[in-house]
Amino acid sequence: MDEGNIRNRKGGNNEDSQSIQSKESTAMQLKKQVGLLSGISLIVGTIIGSGIFISPKSVLRNTGAVGPCLIIWTVCGVIGTLGALCFAELGTMITKSGGEYPYLMEAFGPIPAFLFSWASVIVMKPSSFAIICLSFAEYASAPFYPGCEPPEVVIKCLAAAAIMTITVVNCLSVKLASYVQNFFTVAKMIIIIIIVVSGIVLLIQGNTENFNNSFEGSKITAGGIGLALYNGLWAYDGWNQLNYITEELKNPYRNLPLSIILGMPLVMACYLLVNIAYYTVMTPTELLQSPAVAVTFGDRVLYPAAWLVPLFVAFSTIGSANGACFTAGRLTYVAGREGHMLKFLSYISVKRLTPLPAIVSYGVIGMIYIIPADINTLINYFSFAVWLFYGLTIAGLVVMRFTKKDMKRPIKIPIVIPILMVLVSAYLVLAPIIDEPEWAYLYCVIFILSGLILYFPFVHYKVKWAQKITKPITMYVQMIMEVVPPIEAKN
Repeated sequence: MDEGNIRNRKGGNNEDSQSIQSKESTAMQLKKQVGLLSGISLIVGTIIGSGIFISPKSVLRNTGAVGPCLIIWTVCGVIGTLGALCFAELGTMITKSGGEYPYLMEAFGPIPAFLFSWASVIVMKPSSFAIICLSFAEYASAPFYPGCEPPEVVIKCLAAAAIMTITVVNCLSVKLASYVQNFFTVAKMIIIIIIVVSGIVLLIQGNTENFNNSFEGSKITAGGIGLALYNGLWAYDGWNQLNYITEELKNPYRNLPLSIILGMPLVMACYLLVNIAYYTVMTPTELLQSPAVAVTFGDRVLYPAAWLVPLFVAFSTIGSANGACFTAGRLTYVAGREGHMLKFLSYISVKRLTPLPAIVSYGVIGMIYIIPADINTLINYFSFAVWLFYGLTIAGLVVMRFTKKDMKRPIKIPIVIPILMVLVSAYLVLAPIIDEPEWAYLYCVIFILSGLILYFPFVHYKVKWAQKITKPITMYVQMIMEVVPPIEAKN
């Protein structure tokens, strides 16, 4: 369906048609609104969210001791930084939004790109959104249920409310979403600083008992390290977020790599210092038994101002969820624009200049994933799938060094880095399966490959009966949401 349907609905006169056409063009030409500060804020604000407050327990559970736990957090930071450098080369070489999607398309063709968009839009991104909002709900409700875990229905309702609020904010305005992201990034840095400074003071005062014999009781297995890395890397996930909005980034050749170079070391330092702070007041056993690690830390160190911790942790997680929604909506939008998703998902709101259908669909699917409410299961499922595609994307970078030698590369990292990252990705995908095979991993692979059932009739062959199904859906969405197809900006 084209914009003619909207013309008919609004009266069909030429003035309305020209107005809508002008707004469409403006929508596509006003996309570069994210500068360096907002870029750093998006990386730091998306990475530092729920992960540092829920993953320490899982990392410790899979390593068994403080020493290996801190090593895992350091290794995860290094892996995240190397991965971000690989994506910096990809992002400045192929300046399209959508994260891994355009890179897979360029390196391997449409089928891997479609399978990534299929898995991301249906599982990986919405499940990540759900995890973050469930974490927000746990911390936001914790002060009202001292000494016990909040009821599951309360957590689910709060998570649903968070998803709805964030979705509405991102639907309304790109600038509003950016302002919200900047505000919550400042808020989360406040709580990080409070925890870090408190930990440093406690260390100076001699609270170092938990660091003595820090490797005693450790349990090191290939699968255990893989699962520990899953949870640590979940906390670091977000290092590729700017690649999802490259088309909206001012001067991407400069601001994309600079945001990564400034943002990743900051996150890594914060995570290590926060974990050290936790162990100054909690033994490993106490940390594992804590329903909310940061809240327990606040109760022991900051009383009577302990209420500040769950408040600012809630700010931190909601900011991370906002960043995830902001970027994931662009993946859905780009996939729709390329014909790999329903076409209306690439349409732009005439009034709001946002990819409204893409964001709404992301929020709706995210709501579905809060029903299970099992955070650890969701993290493992999410991490397996996401590292499968991270590895494939970075392998594409290596492939394009040989197949597309003439492409402009404003940034060119040593090839040993992407090769190392491909090996790391392979380990993260295979180690947990080999160590403890579970049907869930097979189900994940089957689901990803099941996208081919939709790819061939709807995308590759574009059979007529498929078009008959999607055309009326597109028409009604376009009329209800007042959205139009995108028009490429003229150079």
